[in-house]
Amino acid sequence: MIVTGIAPGSARALGTERFDRLDVLRALAIVWMALFHFCFDLNHLRLLTPVQAFTLDPFWTMQRTCIVSLFLFFAGLSQAVALGAGQGWPRFWKRWLQVVGCAVLVTAGSALMFPQTYITFGVLHGLAVMLVLTRLLAPVLGWRAMLPLAVLCIVLPRVWRHPFFDTPFTNWVGLSTHKPFTEDYVPLLPWLGVMWLGLLAGQWLLLHRRSWLAGGVPRAVRPLAVLGRWSLSFYMLHQPVFIGVLMGGRMLGWW
Repeated sequence: MIVTGIAPGSARALGTERFDRLDVLRALAIVWMALFHFCFDLNHLRLLTPVQAFTLDPFWTMQRTCIVSLFLFFAGLSQAVALGAGQGWPRFWKRWLQVVGCAVLVTAGSALMFPQTYITFGVLHGLAVMLVLTRLLAPVLGWRAMLPLAVLCIVLPRVWRHPFFDTPFTNWVGLSTHKPFTEDYVPLLPWLGVMWLGLLAGQWLLLHRRSWLAGGVPRAVRPLAVLGRWSLSFYMLHQPVFIGVLMGGRMLGWW
């Protein structure tokens, strides 16, 4: 599943100004994601009693929706910081290629573990497309255009779908009549709208409440700021570690 709020680069790294508070927000979403994934792994290995229906139980499906929403909203906040700091295209493409490379690894890894339901367009795949669209359109469209477009992105999949988008080549848009049978699915719609709302919120905060994002944090939460700056690395490593520990413990008879 997600990761989601994985932004291309640390907020602090874009300039001399510190955005530790934004990094902390991203880290909180990461911790929630990790807890969710750990429960999923316990359930998949039949170590969670009773076994849960993660794709059907509202307790779990609502958590997934909230986690994906937070990650993409925070990714939008990070893009507002990047654009405000004048991030150049070479740096953008360097970070973007890291996201794309990780998306390819996620597809390959999920194909090994879930050959029938491997991930073809999960959160990193969606994020890669959304980042390019955001980078191209945000400087051109003002908030008066982006706000209604963001709302349209969120509302459209709820009111209109078409069989044309049911194929593996078109379901990434998010207008298919049924959800593809896959372990993670984060299509362009409605999630691009969530990222754009984060972008607009970030631009407003940078203009009117900059201190809410910028500045240092108390010593006790600085580890979270560090974790938030390494969100992509954490996303790629946490599941192999979880699964390796759980399967290793089972082989050793620990549970």
